[in-house]
Amino acid sequence: MAAALGPCAAAVARQDAAWREAVAGCAPPLGSLAGLAPQMRAAKRLPWGLSPLGAFADLPERLWRKQRGAAEALLEQLGSRRAELRAVRDAVGAAVAAVLRLYEERAAELGLDVVLRRGPRCPSLADALEGLQDVERHYRHLYLEIQLFLLRISCESLADMETLPQSWEKILERYKGDVVQDLSVCGQPARAVQLSRLLTENRRG
Repeated sequence: MAAALGPCAAAVARQDAAWREAVAGCAPPLGSLAGLAPQMRAAKRLPWGLSPLGAFADLPERLWRKQRGAAEALLEQLGSRRAELRAVRDAVGAAVAAVLRLYEERAAELGLDVVLRRGPRCPSLADALEGLQDVERHYRHLYLEIQLFLLRISCESLADMETLPQSWEKILERYKGDVVQDLSVCGQPARAVQLSRLLTENRRG
């Protein structure tokens, strides 16, 4: 189990860094979309026919297309970030599943004493496996919520567009105390650090 837990712990730490970078990368386009919403609303409400610009009959449509194009470009950026988050979710899920499969194959051989034994500075194998499942669940659940949030963005609802940054922060705030966000040591998820300690202090597995 030690040979499997080591790479898995390192993979979780790497993927957590990629996840945080992708999440941070969502904020700028969301803010730009929120700033674009009042401009699009103003363009709709402007009495073009009563202004000197009324001589240019196609101007409102051209401006609307330009604004929609800008919004679509921002949505493409968010789509790229969503793909990065999905890749992290999948990578963590695959790494955790591989370790759990190996444990299932060796559970009888390891015995309950080895699985439950704790060291002075590290968790038991059971704790480590539970921690991995917590991490995988965190990414899976948060990705699903982010995916639904991003897919609901529409230029047809300018009021919702305008509040995108606040809605985004509410999602992140709900998961702030979750296992990966809350537990970090030296820049790595604490569960990954604990797994590394398990490798050095519990070699019989």
